[in-house]
Amino acid sequence: NLSHQIFRMKLFRTIICVTFALTFSTIHAAKLKIFVMAGQSNMEGAGVIQIHPNSRNGGKGTLEYLSKNNPQKFGHLLQDDGWIERKDVFVRYGSRKGPLKPGFGFRSSSIGPELGFGTVVGDALEEPVLLIKTCWGGKSLYTDFRPPSSGMPAKETLEKWLNGARRKNPNATLEDVKKPIGHFYRLMLSEVSETLENLDAYAPDFRNKDYEIAGFAWHQGWNDGLSHVTVAEYETNLTNLIKDLRKEWHTPNLPVAIAVSGFGGWSQKIDRRLGIIKAQHAVAKLKEFKGTVASVETRGYFRPREDSPGGQGYHWNNNAETYYRIGEGLGKAMVTLLK
Repeated sequence: NLSHQIFRMKLFRTIICVTFALTFSTIHAAKLKIFVMAGQSNMEGAGVIQIHPNSRNGGKGTLEYLSKNNPQKFGHLLQDDGWIERKDVFVRYGSRKGPLKPGFGFRSSSIGPELGFGTVVGDALEEPVLLIKTCWGGKSLYTDFRPPSSGMPAKETLEKWLNGARRKNPNATLEDVKKPIGHFYRLMLSEVSETLENLDAYAPDFRNKDYEIAGFAWHQGWNDGLSHVTVAEYETNLTNLIKDLRKEWHTPNLPVAIAVSGFGGWSQKIDRRLGIIKAQHAVAKLKEFKGTVASVETRGYFRPREDSPGGQGYHWNNNAETYYRIGEGLGKAMVTLLK
């Protein structure tokens, strides 16, 4: 009868409303997973996206070439109208922001490790993901990213720097020399804090601000590999960097993935370069970091110049496959640490 029909209609509407409310609350109850990706120019990323019309090798090593010629591995990055944009992974890199897609490298025409990393982590996690890239070219861990617990460099180093500064400015002081030390460590913290205070701007539709800093990825090493002095201190400084960030972000077991500085591949013979790689692996093997820090071997990702868009060995010959695989390696290591 009519009364039963009305009752059933009201019951149906109630069920729909409750279901919608539960679904909506579940989506917005998901905790945003934030990963900080830090380092120097190779974390910025110089992997070329598009094939240049005058390419000497047909575009080998570009993301466009890879997606067309190796669709099983890279085809997922393409869709009918161009490059894919993920709806569950977001990126903040300096003034740039938006859904994860190719173009968040050093330039909008390049990629860095963020593309592979975001793909792996985004696929593995049910929660939305935000990547914060805090990286600047030509920066060392010894000076620029130097963490507070490392203190100041040795007295003789400071005096050497002061003498150099006074050749340009006779009135330079020791404080002038000390001021830039750790600047980019502090800038990294500042950018992360600013992002957390304005999550709406970087992770659209995420308004409840329920988040956690879920992991830290590090890819750096060129500048520290220029001197035996900086190589000798690298393991200590990287250990201190991890400890200081955990204190700063109140995450005592913050998962950390380190992509070693493997440009040059397995043929790399320079002792300073090998010293950086050894130190990076050593940090991951420290007993105190067991199960929370991992190193990622990258030398196998190096591609020769003839198979790459460029010839900058220190930038992995601008090879997009290399940068993607470095990010993918970091992502897989991070997912393992999160389990």
